[in-house]
Amino acid sequence: RPNSRACFSQHRLKEVTASVSALKTKSRTGTMASKKECNIQVALRCRPMNKKEEDEKAYTTVECHDALRKVDTKVKTAGKIETKTFNFDHVFGPESDQLHVYNTLVGPLIEEVLTGFNCTVFAYGQTGSGKTHTMEGYRSGEFESYLEDPGTGIIPRALHHLFDRLEDGKTEYTVKVSFLEIYNEELFDLLSEREEKLRLFEDGTKKGSVVIKGLEEVSVHSRDQVYSILSRGAEKRRTGETKMNKSSSRSHSVFSVTVHQKECNVAGEELIKIGKLYLVDLAGSENIGRSGAVKDQAREARNINTSLLTLGRCIQKLVQGERHIPYRDSKLTRLLQDSLGGRTKTSIVATVSPASCNMEETLSTLDYAFRAKNIKNRPEVNQTLSKKVLIKEYVDEIERLKRDLVATHKSDGVYMDKANYQDMQERLQTQQDDIEQKLLQIEAYKEEIAKLTELFEAESEKLKETEMTLQDTEQSLAHTTKTLASTEAELKETALERDATQFVVQQQSKTEASITQEAHDVVSVAETTV
Repeated sequence: RPNSRACFSQHRLKEVTASVSALKTKSRTGTMASKKECNIQVALRCRPMNKKEEDEKAYTTVECHDALRKVDTKVKTAGKIETKTFNFDHVFGPESDQLHVYNTLVGPLIEEVLTGFNCTVFAYGQTGSGKTHTMEGYRSGEFESYLEDPGTGIIPRALHHLFDRLEDGKTEYTVKVSFLEIYNEELFDLLSEREEKLRLFEDGTKKGSVVIKGLEEVSVHSRDQVYSILSRGAEKRRTGETKMNKSSSRSHSVFSVTVHQKECNVAGEELIKIGKLYLVDLAGSENIGRSGAVKDQAREARNINTSLLTLGRCIQKLVQGERHIPYRDSKLTRLLQDSLGGRTKTSIVATVSPASCNMEETLSTLDYAFRAKNIKNRPEVNQTLSKKVLIKEYVDEIERLKRDLVATHKSDGVYMDKANYQDMQERLQTQQDDIEQKLLQIEAYKEEIAKLTELFEAESEKLKETEMTLQDTEQSLAHTTKTLASTEAELKETALERDATQFVVQQQSKTEASITQEAHDVVSVAETTV
């Protein structure tokens, strides 16, 4: 018993420290809603043809019109070439560079993050279409800094831009980052030395948000430190060579940045403003037959395709305005829940290949991206937190934990082994998740029943109308049948009369012919006699 108490006491004291740390980095006192809805921003980026596609004698089927913000695709159907046009918020053709993509799409979001919004940017497309190149980029080695290197992607440019803006200001700030990957539907921390699977839980303070247990947040103080973290995480991320991509990402990755800024209001009270930026590099959709994936790679491809199909279903249901969205069917969609139809400002970069050999995958990507344009988010500014409110929360939390600790020492409270307690908490969380899922399913079933009832009533009305029409038709048929029988009888009588008349005429014709012949004979005899 004493050992159990000591273990539980240490556990509770650790919770005190963890809770205080969490309170510093989490906006829990509510949000200030923006009444204005806004559509997700969708950009299309088309890479140049690569050597493999040129060797296969592929031809260009995608034509980008950057200024008109539209894309034309040429599809061969039944020997004819048909053109399909897709319009997007931004279009980046094969000649576009990394800097132009960043300044157009992501640069404005940095200002939104510093204002207190949560923002998300993610790249979507088939394997080998340029997602990782767009999000992370590459170092050519010819330039000293990331910013000068034309190959630098969105993530390092965003961090450089963010530090530039923070250093230009006169406020105190802290920046924390985390780097996560989803591999075979399991979560892993790319910044941790341990290869432990992470657990995903619902955030009780914000509906639609999630908390990842055990994910390490690293405080960063300079650009070089950020670049080092990016390199470390990128090296740890799982990649593999396939027939379609020499360095194919075998997992989805999420790089998150949390910015805290201290400011003072008119009364001189210190406030904390929080903004977050999520930069997501999705693994590419993959045709297993074409990529040549086998064994582990085939399993990876199936899991990637399954999560992307779930993402596609969520996008479709959001566009259709349905109430039940299957976010829980995939870890990826649970993480992106707030970014799709939630309180975040979201931008999507859809990447495609222009080659004819990839036309099927390109059309699929264009359809998904075009559909996603119609998703509406309701961005909310995270409410600034006063220092007094934070301190009061810290004190209340510490007092509560002290009472729990005293109860365990006096043996008049409930206490248990740390492992048992954690197991109980996890089981409770799982049960709560199941209950919420069942409630959502019940609501969906109710809506479906209502739709089916309405459809049944409409079909019943149609059936009644059809039955009345059938009765009228049957009566008309009976009358027509009676008339037809009468007409047939009259027709028979007329036919008999016609046959009799024809017989009389034939006999009369024969008689006339016979009389005529006899008359000729008489005349001939008379002439001979004379």
